[in-house]
Amino acid sequence: MRLLVVSQYFWPENFRINDLVAELVRRGHDVTVLTGLPNYPEGIVLRDFQKSPANYANYAGAKVVRVPVVPRGRGGFQLLLNYLSFALSASLLGLWKLRGRQFDAIFAYEPSPITVGIPAALMRAVKRAPMAFWVLDLWPETLQAVGAIRSRAVLSMVGLLVSSIYKHCDVILAQSKSFIPKIGRYAGSVKRVVYFPNWAEEIFDVREVQPAPEVPLKFGGFNIMFAGNIGDAQDFPAILRAAELLKSDAYIRWLIVGDGRMADWVTEEIKRRGLQDCVFMLGRHPVERMPSFYVHAGALLVSLKDEPIFAMTIPGKLQSYLAAGIPVLAMLNGEGAELVSASCAGLVCPAGDDVALADAALKISQMTAKDRLAMGARGLALASAEFDRGRVLSKLEEELQLLVRGRGPRSAISGRGT
Repeated sequence: MRLLVVSQYFWPENFRINDLVAELVRRGHDVTVLTGLPNYPEGIVLRDFQKSPANYANYAGAKVVRVPVVPRGRGGFQLLLNYLSFALSASLLGLWKLRGRQFDAIFAYEPSPITVGIPAALMRAVKRAPMAFWVLDLWPETLQAVGAIRSRAVLSMVGLLVSSIYKHCDVILAQSKSFIPKIGRYAGSVKRVVYFPNWAEEIFDVREVQPAPEVPLKFGGFNIMFAGNIGDAQDFPAILRAAELLKSDAYIRWLIVGDGRMADWVTEEIKRRGLQDCVFMLGRHPVERMPSFYVHAGALLVSLKDEPIFAMTIPGKLQSYLAAGIPVLAMLNGEGAELVSASCAGLVCPAGDDVALADAALKISQMTAKDRLAMGARGLALASAEFDRGRVLSKLEEELQLLVRGRGPRSAISGRGT
């Protein structure tokens, strides 16, 4: 198939779309990616890219077509300009750069913002190719949950945009089952909505890796590791409150690997609260190196704020955590929490409950190594059964082939069904 992938984010930025594109190419498909200039999460365009943009014109055999964007910066207004600039630039300049090119199908990747659907829908119309739209973040609900927009009038306008984009999709892929009715409300029907979860990357095998030297060693210590985006949705205020509650239990350490819009705030709060001996900011590292960090962890922390929209979300890092075979410490509500709890792959506490998180952290640190090993094994079994990379991506490939043949979406893209 000749596939056009529309994504505001792409390599060298670390997102799952990179792995998806590489696999589609490996399976023999001709893939072109329409994306922006790499500026996530630093907020400025990557310096190496500025020096040699030609080095970033091909990824794993896929052609990469880039359009200019306003870098996301650090402020809310700058981020809004970033979103809007990609939508405009990809719609106009992207269309010009792809003139004369024909595609069998279009795949749009939407971790946020929803505005990626604007150029994707335009490409669908101009190229006369069916479009699959992968929804990993529900708008406008997420905007309201993180306090980005409080005006009901503006939220209503965003809702109208969302509805328009969804109605121009041939199939909408929902990252969780809970997303399906919400998406259906905006799309007018759930008939074109199918369940398509994140998968566990194959690189998350911690059995034969060298430990990351960036992690300070401590004899007899127990490490709880958070890896990923350091943003508002992850509720770092609650995480730091839990760390404060366990401050006297000096053997428990909280290791934070990643970057994001709240990273500077977290760094300052660690100093202000006197947590330098138990909370460590280890910076952002390539996804390929994550197993070397995971091997230090006694438990892997996943968290989302106490908001209804986040209870419907399965955090993308959860599949990777499970595949690492390490116990999960989850401060979540809803579908993500149920996965961990039902599989007995870790301990779960309610979203936003710092006291419960501290209690769970203390409990998991005091478990025997044998019991934690069994927890991790159950998580690995769940990852293999439900989120196996090969099986999940094969289902996506089948879905795209059905679209190309004009047969429309199936009832479900995963064996778990809807």
